[in-house]
Amino acid sequence: MKHNYILWLAPFTMLLWASCGNKQKPNTAIPATPVNVTAAKTGDAVYYDNYQGTVSALNIVELRSEVTGFITGIFFKEGDVVPKGKELYEIDRRKYVAAYQQAEANLISANANLVKAQKDVDRYNMLLKNDAVARQTVDQAVATFETSRSQVAVAQAQLASAKTDLSYSMIRAPFTGRIGISQVRLGAQVTPGSTLLNTISSGNPIAVNIVIDQQDINRFYNLQRKSTDSTFKLQVSDGTTYNKAGKVLTIDRGVNNQTGTVTVRIQFPNDQDVLKDGMSCVLKVLNEQSGNRILIPYKAVIEQMGEFFVFVAKDTVAKQFKVALGPRIGADVVVMNGVQQGDKVITEGFQKLRDGAKITLGIPAEKGQTAQQGK
Repeated sequence: MKHNYILWLAPFTMLLWASCGNKQKPNTAIPATPVNVTAAKTGDAVYYDNYQGTVSALNIVELRSEVTGFITGIFFKEGDVVPKGKELYEIDRRKYVAAYQQAEANLISANANLVKAQKDVDRYNMLLKNDAVARQTVDQAVATFETSRSQVAVAQAQLASAKTDLSYSMIRAPFTGRIGISQVRLGAQVTPGSTLLNTISSGNPIAVNIVIDQQDINRFYNLQRKSTDSTFKLQVSDGTTYNKAGKVLTIDRGVNNQTGTVTVRIQFPNDQDVLKDGMSCVLKVLNEQSGNRILIPYKAVIEQMGEFFVFVAKDTVAKQFKVALGPRIGADVVVMNGVQQGDKVITEGFQKLRDGAKITLGIPAEKGQTAQQGK
């Protein structure tokens, strides 16, 4: 019985030993990951900072009447560019013409009285020298002359006022600009200062208003002194780039204490009338760091928790580096630091890599991937 027990135990012991032997055999041969690399290059990186802007006329005026009356004439086509001084609206002029004529007549009468009073003074002074008239009569003549002279001044002021009212009855363009849709029609009654007739705005040159952070004030003051034709580019609402160069016209007098921002006005020529008052646009301002910069394919960048990393091939090992990125330029991105020129940046196959992982160069490109990358 004892021999039977030993015979039964022997196969079990051998099986257990074989199993333990297999567990102790290590499996440390991790295969290298195939990757593709691209050398970091130095290129001419010209890029712009974007600011949301609004096109604004340099001169805009609401046309309102200074006198009361009814609209008796409209002498323009809505939406046209009207020259400075062009007649736009006529307000019933009849009573203003009559008031002007009466003021002219009053001035003529006052001047006639003044002439008569002057002659009386001269005559009485001559008589006074010969003791032929009382001194009191001379004094009265002088007083009458002074009164007549003041009446002339009053009549002149009344004539000037009547002339002004008469001129206000014809509303003219204050400057050359584009006039909008009329807010009144023939026969409408207008009230001085309150009735809006129309709006006129200048179009060439024109401005773009942007809002900048107060930290950028000195930058724009420098640009005001030494901007070039490539400093400012304007992208209009349809996505096209405006082909005229701009310059800093005005930087607001102070900082908004609630937002910490400053308004800057950039002036552009607008002889083709492409830019319209109130239009939204994007102002592109040349970045001061433009120039020869390190460029790598953007697809090589890994973002983790708001930070950016790339893998660089060091012989057969992948090393991970943190990088500071500039703007994207086409399929590439500017690297401000973290990568040097000539570094072999891994562009494909890095998805499962860790820092220090073994790599081998060359990934067989699939047809579908090749076609997609070619797009």
